[in-house]
Amino acid sequence: MSQGVVKSYDPNTGNGIIILDTDKSEVFLAPGSLKGSIFRTLRQGQRVNFEIEDREGIPTVQNIRIGQDKY
Repeated sequence: MSQGVVKSYDPNTGNGIIILDTDKSEVFLAPGSLKGSIFRTLRQGQRVNFEIEDREGIPTVQNIRIGQDKY
């Protein structure tokens, strides 16, 4: 599971961008990525855990969770 920080998120469209911790690259957050989560929105600077799926050549965030992987 990857970790990163929310760079931007638009709650109206569900689109956003997450910056990966590993190499500081940007990954697209597609509408519906929060589906099934107890969270309905994200805020800039929020730390998240997620999986990356390749959608038509575009790395896209899937299975997003809020917070650190360590408890």
